[in-house]
Amino acid sequence: MNKMEYLKNRLKKTWPLYLLLLPGLIYIITFKYSPMYGAIIAFKNYKIRDGIWGSEWVGLKWFVKFFNYYECWDLIGNTLRISIYNIAVSMLVSILLALMMNCVRNKHFKNVVQTVTYMPHFVSVVVLVGVMIRFFNPSMGVLSRLIQTLGGTNRDLMGIPAMMPHIYVWSDIWQNAGWNTVLYLAALTAVDLQLHEAAIVDGASRLQRVRYVDIPAIMPTIVISLIMNMGSVLTVGAEKMLLLQNDLNRSTTEVISTYVYAQGIASASPQYSYATAIGLLNSVLSFALIVTTNQICKKLGETSLF
Repeated sequence: MNKMEYLKNRLKKTWPLYLLLLPGLIYIITFKYSPMYGAIIAFKNYKIRDGIWGSEWVGLKWFVKFFNYYECWDLIGNTLRISIYNIAVSMLVSILLALMMNCVRNKHFKNVVQTVTYMPHFVSVVVLVGVMIRFFNPSMGVLSRLIQTLGGTNRDLMGIPAMMPHIYVWSDIWQNAGWNTVLYLAALTAVDLQLHEAAIVDGASRLQRVRYVDIPAIMPTIVISLIMNMGSVLTVGAEKMLLLQNDLNRSTTEVISTYVYAQGIASASPQYSYATAIGLLNSVLSFALIVTTNQICKKLGETSLF
């Protein structure tokens, strides 16, 4: 049987699977790959009336404009500071939570803990920020009243620039840490029970088994997760940051994504080419970070994404 006959027979047997794949494939092509055609306006002075091809070609003008912007490095610094902080703490909390849940032997208690920690993931960002605003309200918020009760000075914490990275990161951890444990719990279920039995025979305690059996077993998953997360270092969520942003804390909450939104959508005279150029630069740098992190992980260990 030649290759063509083999492929035809294979297709006859598996065509329902390809049919199920078709909607997802159409979605990806339509909404992920097709819009990449519009990235060319990053190199043009795009005018709606002239269209993409009819607009004037300006080369790297918009990229130069961004790097010459007086707050450019503040935007990049805020983005990196919040993003790296979020990735580091989020991964650490998720891994610890997964290891602790894996140690629980009471199935009912474990199910309750999983449900409670998973539920915040399904809360809308808008609802979450609304709750946070009420919680931190300087006049009637729960935290403000607690501080007053303890004899402290009441302050608007959401108006303090230095507090905003912590508020952003820890609220994100509350919302997503439980959901992120799914990946690590799945990896922990694949750990061979014979390794634990051998460790118990050798006199290893529970903590020692976590250190020498569980953590090495999920290390490939941790590395892959780190590589994937590095691709989002420059893309701090614009929606949540915009909702948290006000005139008092703008110095630390103005990041690349909010600046792109302001220039490309919210402005009275939107600069589509300028916003697209920043977005394209962001994507290129994110890809470079993924490749660089992958190569570093490959050299330090055997696990890598590609």
